[in-house]
Amino acid sequence: MDRLRRSLLSLALASVILGPAAAADQASITVASTTSTEQSGLFRYLLPKFTERTGIAVKVVALGTGQALDVGRRGDADVVFVHDKAAEETFLAEGAGVKRHDVMYNDFVIIGPKADPAGAAGQDVTRALRKIAEAKAPFVSRGDRSGTHAAELRYWKDAGIDLGAVRGEWYRDVGQGMGPALNTASASNAYLLSDRGTWLSFKNRGDLAVLVQGDKRLFNQYGVMLVNPAKHPQVKVKEGQAFIDWLISPEGQRDIVGYRIEGEQLFFPNAVPGKS
Repeated sequence: MDRLRRSLLSLALASVILGPAAAADQASITVASTTSTEQSGLFRYLLPKFTERTGIAVKVVALGTGQALDVGRRGDADVVFVHDKAAEETFLAEGAGVKRHDVMYNDFVIIGPKADPAGAAGQDVTRALRKIAEAKAPFVSRGDRSGTHAAELRYWKDAGIDLGAVRGEWYRDVGQGMGPALNTASASNAYLLSDRGTWLSFKNRGDLAVLVQGDKRLFNQYGVMLVNPAKHPQVKVKEGQAFIDWLISPEGQRDIVGYRIEGEQLFFPNAVPGKS
């Protein structure tokens, strides 16, 4: 078994059933999702409500979006819940998923030292990245094929910066989820791109603060899809669709609104039932 498969297996085994303890015959599904939905605390709040409502237990495999979609491609999950629309559309085009639904959104922010040695603060994400690259200020990248990593690479490209040509010791690629990347940035007083939800739930902030926000390009949409049972007959269609239907229902959308940290809302529902 290669290193990646060992890592994914370890993550899957570390995943927990959220909600009431599952009896041996209790209906259950596996959801491959992003680290931000888990590390922000959203799932700990949201999934017990679904289980209480339906009796269906949910096991979460939390990975970067690219890896979560790969879990779906192999048929090792019933549902994928991720945040990289281009990658999600590719997943659908390949026939790996049945239909995509918008669920909610938040935004990305650039976090950095309060002193802001690169002068990155403001609303313009591309200007900020140019300033960071010019200053060769420490920058932490997730580097894990996640939706956040894909967005970061897109912003560097939009800024006109060829990372392959300019990256050096100042650019640290950690290959981990949002929480560990934030911990690394905190320890090294570095800049990084984060989803706002994980940042708001993050406690080990050190000298870091939000420096760049408000750019419309920082919009961060989440979508959910059923894994295609025509390719993977083991997919639990009824239970997986029940989870999707609940997420995009008025009840599920209200519960997403209800998840707050210190009174601040982390995710904003925008599902339109029947529309992808």
